[in-house]
Amino acid sequence: MSKKENIDNDLKIIRYLHGRQNTNQREMSETLNISLGKVNYILKALIKKGIIKARNFTSNKNKRAYMYFLTAKGIEEKAKLTLSFFDRKSQEYDKLKLELMDLEKEIRISNNRKDHE
Repeated sequence: MSKKENIDNDLKIIRYLHGRQNTNQREMSETLNISLGKVNYILKALIKKGIIKARNFTSNKNKRAYMYFLTAKGIEEKAKLTLSFFDRKSQEYDKLKLELMDLEKEIRISNNRKDHE
């Protein structure tokens, strides 16, 4: 997986968790279309970086049930990643827009040649 895809997946999980603590890894995996193993790996990395905190429900019989919280650092990271994602997608959009304009021009030229034959 490329660095961009990893960053995009980090952002997906951070955005998903923002304002939603009551979830589990399986639900995240299904909702975000990221493998369960990858979700687990990303969460561990985000916890290690201090971007999110995880606490298990002490009252829950399933001791693998966790609540995930975005830390203050996590909120800052979300803003940073969102800006970076937006800039990258804007550049991709601009490039694609130019390519489409070039293709449209080629089609018009090709159609004009056919009309004159």
